[in-house]
Amino acid sequence: MTVPLHSAEHFYVVTEPIEGVRPDLPIMRDPDGWTYFKEEVGGLVVGGFEPEAKPWRSPDTIPYPFEFQLLEEDWEHFSVLMDEAVRRVPVLAETGVRKFYNGPESFTPDNQFLLGEAPGLRGFFLCAGFNSVGIASAGGAGRALAEWIVAGEPTSDLVGMDVRRFAPFNANIRWLRSRVAEVLGLHYAVPWPNRELETARPFRCSPLHDRLAAAGAVFGSRMGWERPNVFAPSPAQARLDYTWGKPDWLPWSAAEQRATRTDVATFDQTSFSKFSVAGPGALGWLQWVCANDVDVPVGEVVYTPLLNRRGTYEADLTVTRTGPEEFLLVSSSASTVRDLDWLERHRPDGCAATVHDVTTAYAVLGVMGPRSRELLAPLTDADLGDEAFPFATSRVIGLGPATVRATRMTYVGELGWELLVPVELATGVHDLLRAGGAANAGYYTIESLRLEKGYRAFGRELTPDVTPAEAGLVFATALGGAKDFLGREALLAHRARLRGPGGRRRLVSFVVADPDPMLWGGELVLHRGHPVGQVTSAAWGETVGAGVGLALLRRDEPVTSDWLEAGGFQVDVGGDRFAVRCSLRAPLSPSVLSASGTGHSASEPGSAAPGTSPGR
Repeated sequence: MTVPLHSAEHFYVVTEPIEGVRPDLPIMRDPDGWTYFKEEVGGLVVGGFEPEAKPWRSPDTIPYPFEFQLLEEDWEHFSVLMDEAVRRVPVLAETGVRKFYNGPESFTPDNQFLLGEAPGLRGFFLCAGFNSVGIASAGGAGRALAEWIVAGEPTSDLVGMDVRRFAPFNANIRWLRSRVAEVLGLHYAVPWPNRELETARPFRCSPLHDRLAAAGAVFGSRMGWERPNVFAPSPAQARLDYTWGKPDWLPWSAAEQRATRTDVATFDQTSFSKFSVAGPGALGWLQWVCANDVDVPVGEVVYTPLLNRRGTYEADLTVTRTGPEEFLLVSSSASTVRDLDWLERHRPDGCAATVHDVTTAYAVLGVMGPRSRELLAPLTDADLGDEAFPFATSRVIGLGPATVRATRMTYVGELGWELLVPVELATGVHDLLRAGGAANAGYYTIESLRLEKGYRAFGRELTPDVTPAEAGLVFATALGGAKDFLGREALLAHRARLRGPGGRRRLVSFVVADPDPMLWGGELVLHRGHPVGQVTSAAWGETVGAGVGLALLRRDEPVTSDWLEAGGFQVDVGGDRFAVRCSLRAPLSPSVLSASGTGHSASEPGSAAPGTSPGR
C-alpha cells in the first residue's frame, strides 16, 4: 500500500529560567520569523519551521527500534530559527540553553495528514503523517476515523485527508525527500491563493509539455501532472506572482478568456483521469454506481455524479458508452486512485466486467470557442454539424493523419470538442490546431469561464457534504425515473427535507458589482449585514468584467429566485464589503445572454464536464 511519508529533522530548544516567564504565559508564534515560543519550567521552548527543512533518513534505513530516541544536535541548521527568535525575544541572547532537542518528524507531500481505508486492502485503516499538528488534530481525526470504520465510508468531507489522494508513484523515496524539504516550512508560510509547490518538479509531463513551455506556459501541478495555468507572453516571463489582489498574470488569462469566448483556443487537459469499464455486467455495474442513467445509445455521453449512501458526492464525471458493454469514464485529475477504489468497492456480486486506468494512454486536447468547428472541419472527413454531431456525442474520427475520439462537450460553455488522442499522436494534433489559429490557454482561464457559466467542480462545490439537490444538479440524476442507484433513497429524503421546514442550503452564482476586488474563494457572504454563506469558487470573469463565482448559501426558508433578486447581498474581501448580484442562473446562462443581446449563439446548452477546477 502507498504511505507517502518522509521524516525531517525537527528542532527546538528549552532555555534556562527567564524572569517574568510564568506557567500562564500565552503561546506566541512569529510566522515571519518561522518561530514559536511557549513556557516550560520557568523558561521557554523555542522552536520553529524553517523555510528549507533537513530531511532525515529514508524510511527503509531507519533503525529499529527507534522510539523516543533523539538525533544529533545541529546548531548550524537551527541558527536560522535562533537568529529570528533572538530578534523577536531579545532576552534570549543572554539566556542559557538547557537542552537542544532534535527528533524525526514525518511529513506528507502536501502537508495534510493521511486518513482512511487503504485502497485494495479492505479493513486496513490509516491514521498517520500529522505534520507536527497531531495534538491539535487528534480529537477530530480520531472521531472521523472511528465513524469511517463503523459506517464503512466517511461520514463527512474528508477528501483533503483521504489516503486515496496519493498514487503509488508518490511514495518514491527520492521524490519524497525532495518534497519534504519544502513542506515542513509551509506551516508558517503565507497561504497565498493558488500557491504551487515548487520541489520535486517537473514530475508527470504530458507529451505537449516542451511545446507549451516554449510557448510561455506557467505550470501548476495536480496529481503530479504539470498543467499550464496560464501562458505568459514569453518563456522569460513565465512565473507566478502571489498576491491577495489582482496578479500580474491576470491580463494574460483575460486574453485567453476573450479568445475562447470569441474565437477558438486549445487546452491541454491530458491530466484528466480516464477509465475503461468493459465486459459482461459493465452496464449493470455503472447503472448502480452512477446516479444518472447511462443506458444510452453507443456514442452518447452522460454527465453524472457518483453518490454515497448519504446521497452526497463522491465524484463528478462523464460516462461515454463506447459499446454494448464498454464505457469510457472521464473524471477529475486529482481523484484517479479514489475513483478507481470507489468503483471496485461497489462492484456488484458476480460482475465479470473490469475497470482499467487508461489515463496515461491518451492526451486530451480541448478545442473550445465559437470558431472550433471552423478550425476542425478542414482536418476531418467527419460531419461536425449540429444534426450529425450533436452536443454530448462522442465519436472516433480522423483528424489530419491521426485517429482520435472527439467528444462534443466543454467545461467553458462554448461550442467545442475534447479530443482524446493517443499520446504518440498528441504533438502532431496539437500542431494542426495551432496552425489553424487556436490560441493556447490554461486552467486559470477554464476556472473563469466555467464560473461565468455556473459549472460546478468536484472538491469545490461538489463534495461529500453536498447533495445534487443543494447543488442544483438533480437534472443530472435519474431521480425522476424508476432506475435504482447508490444514494437514491437518501437523495429523495434530502430533497423532501429541503421542501419542508428547517434550514436549507443552495449553490448560487454571483457577480461582484465593483470590478476592483479580486476574489479567490472562501470569502464570507452576507445578506443585509448577516452572514449567510461562503464563496466556494471565485475568479476574474473577463466576459462579465468583474469577479464571478459560486457560493453556498444557508437560509431557514427555501433559497428562491425572488429572495436573491431582492438583493442586499455582499461579499467580504479582506474586511471590505462589496455588493454582489446573486442568482440561481449563471451570469452567462442562455436566458441571460438572450436578454442582454450578447452574441453567444454557439454556446452549448448547459454543457458540463468533469470537475477539473485548479483548486482540486
